[in-house]
Amino acid sequence: MNKECGIDLREMTERDIDEIMQIERVSFTSPWSRRLFERELSLPYAKSCIARKILQDQIVGYLCFWLLIPEAHILNLAVRPEQRGQGIGTRLLRYGVDYCLAKGVREITLEVRRSNYKAISLYRNLQFQPWGIRRRYYSDSGEDAIIMGLRLAEADLVASI
Repeated sequence: MNKECGIDLREMTERDIDEIMQIERVSFTSPWSRRLFERELSLPYAKSCIARKILQDQIVGYLCFWLLIPEAHILNLAVRPEQRGQGIGTRLLRYGVDYCLAKGVREITLEVRRSNYKAISLYRNLQFQPWGIRRRYYSDSGEDAIIMGLRLAEADLVASI
């Protein structure tokens, strides 16, 4: 358990999915289904965590990623719209990076919509770099995805996280 600024970070459980679905639906044009979240919780290589505001007892964000050591891949990161800009996404991402470091992961990748400037900024703040483009990656809009990555073996990078 990791508590700071009234936020509790912990592993996601099936009991969390109803609240997570609320965040998912308002955050993405093609939201994951409940079944996808349930599947993530059952996969041995999947890791999912939530950020919960302690005083309100409310889930305010979540992160889902796969550990395919020596790599990890971030699948899904979202924060309640009214809670954005408070460092919750950064905390979740740092939690994931720290977890990956502890498990021996060497690099982390993700895809992000080309138009999602706030997410790109979040990833860049944690030193993720653009590695390429997936043309027409998003089926709902045909938008390109930027592939971003973080190499954990670089000493100056790890020291700043």
